[in-house]
Amino acid sequence: MNAMKLAVAAAALSVVVATTAMAAPTTYKSDDNHTYVRFSYSHMGFSTQEQRFNKVTGTITFDPAAKSGSVDISIDTKSIDTGSELFNGHIQGADFLDTATFGTATFKSTSVKFDGDKPVSIDGNLTLKGVTKPVTLSVTGFKSGQNMMKKEAIGADATTKISRTAFNMGKYVPNVSDDVTLSIAIEAAAP
Repeated sequence: MNAMKLAVAAAALSVVVATTAMAAPTTYKSDDNHTYVRFSYSHMGFSTQEQRFNKVTGTITFDPAAKSGSVDISIDTKSIDTGSELFNGHIQGADFLDTATFGTATFKSTSVKFDGDKPVSIDGNLTLKGVTKPVTLSVTGFKSGQNMMKKEAIGADATTKISRTAFNMGKYVPNVSDDVTLSIAIEAAAP
């Protein structure tokens, strides 16, 4: 009888341990080659200008079973890529990003909303040019699975709109749009 109780207890314990292990959140590190922050705005109504930051790092914690997660992204503002060296310097100046003083922008999530086991929006704080404002990222695409390197990975596309003037970058408004669309493309893998 004791052997039977011991076997049942061992089986129950193994189920609890397995369930706990499956439900544990996973932390992923961004892939430098597949993670970018882009932004776009109207240039005097003539065209939509699109630029990106080439150096973005981040960590994502994801637990689909608990429907929880977090996002922490750091952007090297000096890595701005407008397609023009002259304009790269202009946008890094004090009127806009002021990269000499504020070399890093960050996004830190405060909550993640799910639909089923997929995130659909991420609330958080964006710090840009020393100003922190709450923003909501709409997740427009999400995938979780094994990447080409056979590692557990996740990837997402997310977007939000911000006001340049809210971040002390209002030069040339309204000729150059105050509204800026931020888009984040991130791929991240577990260690």
